[in-house]
Amino acid sequence: MPIQAAPARWILETDHTAYVFGLNQAGLLTHCYWGMRLPRPGDYPEPANPVFWAADGAAHFTPHEYPAYGGLSYVDPCLKVTFADGVRDLVLTYVEHELSHAPQPQLTLRLQDTAYPLRISLHYRLHEAYDLIERWAELENLGTEPVLVERAYSAKWTLPPGDDYRLTHLYGRHVDEFHIQREPLTQGLKTLESRRIIPSHHASPWFAVDRGADEDTGKVWFGTLAWSGNWKISAEVTEFASTRLSIGLNDWDFAWKLLPGQPFTTPAALAGFTPHGFGAASRALHDYVRDTLLPHGKTLHKVLYNSWEATLFNVDEASQSALAEIAAEMGVELFVMDDGWFHGRNWDNAGLGDWWPDEVKFPHGLGGLIHKVNRLGMDFGLWVEPEMVNPNSELYRAHPDWIIHWPGRARTESRNQLILNLGRPEVQEYLISVLDRILSENNIAFIKWDMNRNASEPGWVDAPGDPRELWVRYVQGLYRVWETLRQRHPQVIFQSCASGGGRADLGILRLADQVWVSDNTEATCRLDIQEGYSQFLPANTMEAWVTDADKGRVPLEFRFHVSMCGSLGVGGNLLEWSAEERALAAACIQQYKELRPIIQLGDQYRLRSPQQEQFSVVQYMSKDGTEGVLFAFRVHIPDYARVVKLPPVHLRGLEPAWLYRVEGIAGERSGLAWMETGLTLELENMHSKVLRIKRI
Repeated sequence: MPIQAAPARWILETDHTAYVFGLNQAGLLTHCYWGMRLPRPGDYPEPANPVFWAADGAAHFTPHEYPAYGGLSYVDPCLKVTFADGVRDLVLTYVEHELSHAPQPQLTLRLQDTAYPLRISLHYRLHEAYDLIERWAELENLGTEPVLVERAYSAKWTLPPGDDYRLTHLYGRHVDEFHIQREPLTQGLKTLESRRIIPSHHASPWFAVDRGADEDTGKVWFGTLAWSGNWKISAEVTEFASTRLSIGLNDWDFAWKLLPGQPFTTPAALAGFTPHGFGAASRALHDYVRDTLLPHGKTLHKVLYNSWEATLFNVDEASQSALAEIAAEMGVELFVMDDGWFHGRNWDNAGLGDWWPDEVKFPHGLGGLIHKVNRLGMDFGLWVEPEMVNPNSELYRAHPDWIIHWPGRARTESRNQLILNLGRPEVQEYLISVLDRILSENNIAFIKWDMNRNASEPGWVDAPGDPRELWVRYVQGLYRVWETLRQRHPQVIFQSCASGGGRADLGILRLADQVWVSDNTEATCRLDIQEGYSQFLPANTMEAWVTDADKGRVPLEFRFHVSMCGSLGVGGNLLEWSAEERALAAACIQQYKELRPIIQLGDQYRLRSPQQEQFSVVQYMSKDGTEGVLFAFRVHIPDYARVVKLPPVHLRGLEPAWLYRVEGIAGERSGLAWMETGLTLELENMHSKVLRIKRI
């Protein structure tokens, strides 16, 4: 059985790992073990019994599974509340557990306060084949008076005893996302977070912890949060060599008025363990996302063209048709019209909120253009930014109260726009109505959903509960809009964009099939960005364009090869591309279509890091191990000699006993030989290679 429930201990086993916790002699829910699956239940540790110290009680030394703020405990708590009488102390005791086995094995533990009618349900769901555990908490007010919730994390993950751990996380900024940072965890609290109403470009809700691991070897504990709003990760190392990570909703400026009969559920946290390094951790998450999460699963994403760089806001049927004709000749499969198509939209200072075709640019609607694109053999896609509104719009003039704002305060504009309060049901209904109409009246196969500013003045005058619920209700409202549109238009592929990678998380990927990873399309920068993104999200979700951002400095073939490492798109001004450039683009697109199943659905191996080296290599292998593709990039290495010998490249993911041939490399070798002895490439500065790997 994947979940074994003893009288006071629970053993959760996936295909290769185990997670164990139980009740100690003091009745405290205590973490016991997280690591490799062991042969017998008796092999796992028992819950630790209370230990006392002069200044601290037993609770301080207990590796709590889900600690609350209360009693003689000073560890970072998962839960903090204030009861109606002002009491801020929470003492939870175990009540019961419940097991279920479909569709996945699931354990629910119910805890209750010793004096107040507050019940907490801790949920554990196993994803056995991926060696992942999903956790979330549900809060229920069983009384008659409201309870104010001030913190409600999804999970606390406790590591084996010791204080010599290293934390890996992602940081960045707009147009410079997903940098990999590795640093020692020392005594105290290390906090990662977003306070911007989206996960943000500045950090990602993902972590990995290790003790000297690399891409291929070493123990790694890793996790992420399925949430598209404010989040927080707290890594705590106590003075007694206990290391724990909490993950969940950000409690900064957060409160929730918990009413009787209206449970509050935290977002899901997903975590796993592997003894095979960071690469195996990434591949576990990649498989989970592709197999279980994405709306269209393993559907291969089409090569798209986006018109933004070519026309900016100057869109009309003639200009878009001219671009579509060139794109079709190059082999593009999806034509996407970007900003500028809707009512009053001639610049970024007007029109947001008025989601119908501009009467001047498209006097007969979008039908003519879409029909032209379809005749050329391509699907049609559209850019929208529904969460925003320009003060110069019909929507704002009719409903200025729909904006996130403080009464009596100036409404700060960013990019000439304000944010609609998606926590309000009437705002949700408006967006559902106008977007449903666009999708119903037109043959639209793809929506690029953008979100181009962060929150400010987070006020909500007539909020249904505490005004600080805005941060959560906004995201819940966003999910409702997406879910409704997806139910009505299940064939449409949605892409999540927030000025690039500001909303890249497992919460939005329940509803979107792709992420626009960054507004930075310069190829050498994208190598770094794409490596960081791959730490927890797979290549088929990663939209990557070839643009003119680095034209004249980086060869077109190099730019294509970088973008081919994800879901390929083109965004340059095709009207200015030469015949030779278009021919090269057509050849690269054809090559990508042949390799697409391996890249989008195969296993990814990061062989050499572009964030650490000027010579980088990434490999993809089909799931059956019969074929693969190798991308090699040399950015700039000074030529001290006529030929600089690059270090050998050791392949990964091959079957050791099978024979393979690598395109462009002489000879046939066993999989083990390619992995152990490697291969040597010759590359000049700012050049790249794509090599196919095939079993003989």
